[in-house]
Amino acid sequence: MNLKLADPTKSTLNDQQQQEEEEEHKKSLVRALYDALNARDVSVVHRLLAPDIEWWFHGPPDLQFMMRLLTGSVSSFNEPFFPFLPIKIVAFGPTVLAEGSHSLPKAVDEGSDDDARHVSWVHAWTVGDDGIIVQVREYFNTSVTVTRVAAATTSSSSLHCLSQPLRESTVSEESVPGLVLAI
Repeated sequence: MNLKLADPTKSTLNDQQQQEEEEEHKKSLVRALYDALNARDVSVVHRLLAPDIEWWFHGPPDLQFMMRLLTGSVSSFNEPFFPFLPIKIVAFGPTVLAEGSHSLPKAVDEGSDDDARHVSWVHAWTVGDDGIIVQVREYFNTSVTVTRVAAATTSSSSLHCLSQPLRESTVSEESVPGLVLAI
């Protein structure tokens, strides 16, 4: 009787390939969402987002453009529109990061000769197993470092964590607050 043993490298490659395909699919969902938001295509947005999406925001309150889009408070084409045009989209498991920047007209009371202010943004979207986006964490004018945290395997009873930096946002041209997003 001959037994054939499975090649463990093939299994690892298949798992890695499947994970990469899943991440590509999740990135395409997020790209489709930005396309729909910028086109103001409500039906596509509703198909891609959970009706009870969880939204977190870090930044100046006047920059809550995504919240205004998602809640429908920006409904008139006469209102100023913030286009979300991602420069970079990357995926880490269920989390898809998108980052971009845009120049906004300065408010009259800001008293500067410049006629625009530059803002950068990072979105961390969480895509559920069913392919629906269930969470967005939005960061404006904030440098975001993405880190994967895992428990270290030790013989001691205390818990140690290993942190592996995966990505740092690069869009901001100014000194901005920073934070670490652990996934």
